[in-house]
Amino acid sequence: RVLSAVCANDYGQFDGLIGTTAPALGSDGLTRLKVKFEEMAAGIAKAAAGEGRQAIGLSMRGPSHADDHERSHQERLVRSALIEIADALGDVDGFVRRHSEEERTNPMIAAAIAERMLAAGRVDEALAALKQAEGTYRHGGYWPGWQRAYINVLDALGRSDDAQAERWQAFERGLDADYLRAYLKRLPDFDDIDAEARAIDYVSEYPGFHRALAFLIDWPALDRAARMIIARTGELDGDHYGLLTPAADALEQRHPLGATLVLRAMIDLSLDTAKYKRYGHAARHLRTCEHLARRIDDFAGHSDHPDYVADLKRRHGRKSGFWNA
Repeated sequence: RVLSAVCANDYGQFDGLIGTTAPALGSDGLTRLKVKFEEMAAGIAKAAAGEGRQAIGLSMRGPSHADDHERSHQERLVRSALIEIADALGDVDGFVRRHSEEERTNPMIAAAIAERMLAAGRVDEALAALKQAEGTYRHGGYWPGWQRAYINVLDALGRSDDAQAERWQAFERGLDADYLRAYLKRLPDFDDIDAEARAIDYVSEYPGFHRALAFLIDWPALDRAARMIIARTGELDGDHYGLLTPAADALEQRHPLGATLVLRAMIDLSLDTAKYKRYGHAARHLRTCEHLARRIDDFAGHSDHPDYVADLKRRHGRKSGFWNA
């Protein structure tokens, strides 16, 4: 029944079925299932030699045939099933064998192999698997699994300093708060305070303004978020309302100027680009700015509230949908 279901998995309705039924199948059942899929794999190879092939398309590499398409589908299905079975049996070597040497240079696949090697206590082999893909990883791209596996392997090898260096690099690369927390957690008392300050300084100068703002709001480091907003106001993009709205809410109580500048960015974007569906939100933001202005003694070179409203009226006075909202 499992074999039939996996082979009929045209819409993903039976994804993960082998893993789900593994406890019921047991080692004997999984092994018998493995044999059946290996027999299918052998049958696919034989079917490829037939004649009377039907062309269903044309590409730069020549005609595409129906049997090629079907064979590729069957090969992917069988391979995926055998990989699931290897995992269910705890057969690390079986899992590795299902991936070609070329595939093992893919950081995602290398990480999957390393994780299984590490779980089996084969730490040196886990490192070797990761090294096969290190060139691709270092060349660029987004491969979070590789770095996570690499750090775990370094820790398992007792290379704590190297693991810490990787955690810091992971934090710097994408402002990953989880890696920073893991880094700080492993520092001696008081060293973590200096390291956190250094990290927040780094975030404040990070080229990607909105990613940096999201980090500072979530950490939280609201005072530094407000300072960054005031210093880099020109980089605010009011179209990032999914970030800016909660950021303004977080800053309102203790950092009214920072909150005001964030709200103004959304107001300006709505009016400058005539996003009339946002006029109601923009009007509400302007009322909040009026309320916040009562608690701002120094606008730090930015327009005070009356001047800002006057400028809005000069530029957008005819947008009644906003002013009447």
